[in-house]
Amino acid sequence: MSEKNQEPQQQLNIELGEKEAEGIYSNLAIISHSPAEFVIDFTRVMPGVPKAKVLSRIIMTPQHAKLLLNAMMENISKYEQQFGEIKLNQGPSMFPGMPMNPKVN
Repeated sequence: MSEKNQEPQQQLNIELGEKEAEGIYSNLAIISHSPAEFVIDFTRVMPGVPKAKVLSRIIMTPQHAKLLLNAMMENISKYEQQFGEIKLNQGPSMFPGMPMNPKVN
């Protein structure tokens, strides 16, 4: 393909505010979907505490959810190449007494 046929790439400037730069720790994501969107609720579960509050909710189109999945898989692969395989716990729940399918209110 000649340079004449290529579209110039646009640069996207992303602003990261102070509050957002601090981040929010989450150790549980609850994912649901409809035909039009995926909803990801991020929460933090503490051992022995039967209740957790949603800290952040992200809503995206199915196409963007799949792009996120692909980006996560690519980044996990790069992480594991650099730091080694990420091991997953084999138990029924990371938090004893916590149900596998938490009730969302």
